[in-house]
Order: sequence, then C-alpha cells, then structure tokens
Amino acid sequence: MGFLAGCLALLLFCALMSLCAGRFQIAPRELLTEFSGGNAGETVHTVLWQIRLPRILLAMAAGCGLAVSGASFQSLFSNPLATPDTIGTANGASFGAALGILAGFGSLGVQLLSLLSGAAAVFLVFLVTSGVRGCRRPMMTVILAGIVISALFSSLVSLIKYTADPQDVLPVITFWLMGSLTGTTWNTVRMGLPFILGGSSLLFLLRFRMNALALPEEEARSLGLKLPLVRALLVAAASAVTASVVSMCGVIGWVGLLVPHVVRMIVGSDNRRVIPASAAGGALFLLLVDTAARCVTASELPVSVLTSVIGAPVFIALLRRTGGVRL
Repeated sequence: MGFLAGCLALLLFCALMSLCAGRFQIAPRELLTEFSGGNAGETVHTVLWQIRLPRILLAMAAGCGLAVSGASFQSLFSNPLATPDTIGTANGASFGAALGILAGFGSLGVQLLSLLSGAAAVFLVFLVTSGVRGCRRPMMTVILAGIVISALFSSLVSLIKYTADPQDVLPVITFWLMGSLTGTTWNTVRMGLPFILGGSSLLFLLRFRMNALALPEEEARSLGLKLPLVRALLVAAASAVTASVVSMCGVIGWVGLLVPHVVRMIVGSDNRRVIPASAAGGALFLLLVDTAARCVTASELPVSVLTSVIGAPVFIALLRRTGGVRL
C-alpha cells in the first residue's frame, strides 16, 4: 500500500508539472487560476484545456492499461516475456490504422478501423485455437497462434507501407507506428478511454483469480474456478485495452513488459498487489516519458523510441541484479 500511495501522489504531482511544461510555459499561478474558474488568457486556456490536458489524461490511461495488461498476460501465460501484444492485438490494430491512413480516413476513422482490426486479430486467435482438440497446454497453443497471427498482420502492415505513397502517406504511417500522443483531442480520448477503463477495471476485479491460475489445473478447478471463462475474460479485457491504446497512440513498447517486473520486485508476486501497483506505475512511467518526448528537443520525439531507450537498459539492469525474473 505504501508503494501504491507513493506512486499515486507522485503521479498527481507529475501531472500538474506536466501541464506547466512544454515549449509554451504555463506558470503554476496561471494553472491555479484556470482550475479555480478564472481566465489566465486565451492562449493559456487553449493550450491547457484543448492540448495538454487531454494528452496527459491519455498518457496516464494508456500507461495504466498497458502495464495492467502486461502483468495480466504474464500471469495468465506464466511467461515473464508476455506483453500486451502477445496474441497479435497490437499488430492487428496497427494494420487497421495503416489501412485507414492509406485510404485517407480522418483521425476518428483511423482509430475505429484500428480498434476493429485489433478485435479481428483476437478473434482469429480464438478461431485457430478453438479447433485444437485434446491439447494439454491450451495457453501455449494460444501463444503460438498469437505469434502466427501477429506475423500475418505484421506482413500486411509491411505490404501497406510498400504500396503507400513515399512522399505523403508513408511518412505518416511510419511516424504513427513509432507511437506518439501528438494531436490528441477530446474526441480521441472519448472514443478510446472507455475501452481502456473498462478492460483495466475488469482485470482489476479478476486479480484474485489470477493467483489461482498459477496453480495446477486440477487444483484451480477444485477451487471452483471456471478456467475457460476466466482465461477468455482476461484475454478479451487485456486485448481490448491494447487495441484501444494502439488505435489512439500507435505502438508503444516496453511499458507492459518493464513496469510489471519492477513492481514485482517491490511488492512481490501477489496479483492482488501487482495489478493496482502496475496501473499506477505504468501511468507514471508513460506520463514522464511523454513529457520528456515533447520537452527535450524542439521537434517532438516518438514516445516508443524513448520507452525503448529507457526500457532496455533498465531491464538489463534488473536481470543482472536479480539473476532472473519473478512471476
């Protein structure tokens, strides 16, 4: 509880500081004036309410969703390398977004097509695994099917990039695939946020059952756990979160892999503590990375580039310190 409370307090402080930071500086006094119902000027009002606030809310929601989904998949598959896109959701959503950009859709059209394509990837995984009979390791079958479906959609994304106009469309697709929160609007947040909050809330409610999934299947069933239903709910909720994040922000890596491992080192392996702590830690991590992405240089950096630059060395340090991973 101490770690969670500390993360939440730090998250609130960093969110307020992030509202002030940027190429256009907003003084804390102006921020207080706006939040108290006053008017600190038209420019400050526009930058705060129409640009930074929706972006910061999306950064926190996306980080929360990706970290919770990563922790849930690692628990479900008993695989420390499981990530939110393990079963191909991210690549499926990326294909939908790339197709929407190629077709010239607006931002909401791209977002909707990305959501539908991510859902289609999950459906294909379920379709493939539903025909497998007598499998003693159903979760391994899901992982293998996810790898195949992910590779399929990755190839389709490459095909779209190959056929896209190299002058106008291809740079847009490439930058989008790198992951960025640039251009976030309230319409974007309103469309994608319910999926993130709904999926993350369901995973939070299922955190007690995640511990039972680590038991041998016979013991889990003896506890009255309906394994197929719980697994289906976990996969559906985590996939909905992942597809929604990808549809709004592009592909953002490392959050769902790194944050749960750091959290487990601090709070232990009990999912009753891991899931809420991962939510707070993921929100804080992505908020800080996104703030750095738009403040460090004059031209904004893709978020996923920074998460990789930060995530890889930190993960290597964790491996050297612990000699392995904890689940």
